[in-house]
Amino acid sequence: MVGSYTSKISGEHLFHRIRLKAPQAHHITSHVRRRSSSSSMAAPSFLKRPISETPLVNDKSRNLCLPLHFSQFRLYGRRHVVKSSLIESNHVPILSASEAIERLRTSQESCKRTQRYLAMYSSVFGGVTTDQGAMVIPMDDHMVHRGHGVFDTAAIVDGFLYELEQHLDRFLGSASKAKIKPPFDKETTKRILVQTASASSCKNGSLRYWLSSGPGDFQLSPSGCHQSTLYAIVIQDLSPPNYNGIKVITSSVPIKPPQFATMKSVNYLPNVLSKMEAEENGAYAAIWLDEQGFVAEGPNMNVAFVTPENDLLMPRFDKILSGCTSKRVLELVRHLVQIGQLRGVQVRDVSVEEGKQAREMMLIGSGVVVRPVLQWDDQVIGNGKEGVVTEFLRNLILEDMKNGPSTVRTLIPY
Repeated sequence: MVGSYTSKISGEHLFHRIRLKAPQAHHITSHVRRRSSSSSMAAPSFLKRPISETPLVNDKSRNLCLPLHFSQFRLYGRRHVVKSSLIESNHVPILSASEAIERLRTSQESCKRTQRYLAMYSSVFGGVTTDQGAMVIPMDDHMVHRGHGVFDTAAIVDGFLYELEQHLDRFLGSASKAKIKPPFDKETTKRILVQTASASSCKNGSLRYWLSSGPGDFQLSPSGCHQSTLYAIVIQDLSPPNYNGIKVITSSVPIKPPQFATMKSVNYLPNVLSKMEAEENGAYAAIWLDEQGFVAEGPNMNVAFVTPENDLLMPRFDKILSGCTSKRVLELVRHLVQIGQLRGVQVRDVSVEEGKQAREMMLIGSGVVVRPVLQWDDQVIGNGKEGVVTEFLRNLILEDMKNGPSTVRTLIPY
């Protein structure tokens, strides 16, 4: 039962709560340890002792090292460097929960990151943690091993969540299509998301959240999952936004069928492969075409054009993800029509030839906001520079994020 306050949980307390929710885990662990102790192929004796008592990396007489895949770990308050080439795979330590958390923390600290994770909510342990070492989900969650989950993201701008209501509606719609019954009603879910953002103290960043069929087993069917789960995490980018013009290519990776393309599921392998294909060809993104050859969308953003007749043109949303930012652009663009900056707005099928002959081309999404496309494959778009309409639309969205009406801005009570 979620009340008006979402509790903040330490890493150690978190793991204790997970144990309480998964009593079978203790039985399995105990069974494994009993079998290990009675097996004729017994593990090295130091595996049965706590990790703090196992041989250190500088124990040259035994030529042993701790089998970490991390570059560093902490022990007795000191830092020891471990080279992966020295790891002997037959010496695998058994870790306590606190030791596993500590190694995860150290691994994260040793990696160069472009983002920080400031707070995470999990319905599995029923609260928020700001400890990155505790930001984990169960391996038997069906979102992990079966991809049975959906997600969405809302931007955090100057202490407000931008279009949270709109993203939340799409989020719950995706869950319905994926046949996932949320653990909470909409208002409770919203309250949890706002409180998670509040616990992070983040004023500018993003809030990403997931609904999963939940943990339970490693079967295909979710019938063994005792409860669906809600997760949320606050992300802060460490690099400034980039609105420079970009190149795109046509994706050779097949687009998802409409049934899956219209829901925001965690099945993003096609999106990832499409993005990788673009990067391998010196481009920012790859543009998908639908089964009829019309322009569809990018890997995680919508596409829009300005025609030679000065109309804003977008592909129809019936076979692709309905972008919240794109829909907001369609609302705000009326102002540009009123002042004569645009002739009109069209949402219809767009051929590749028409797209490449456009005066302007842009990508639209909560991550890129509105970003100009200067080249598509070998075709330069327009005069090869950012267009006036693209810049206008980006400024409209950025202004809306900062000073828009209460219908698109939810105050975070820090």
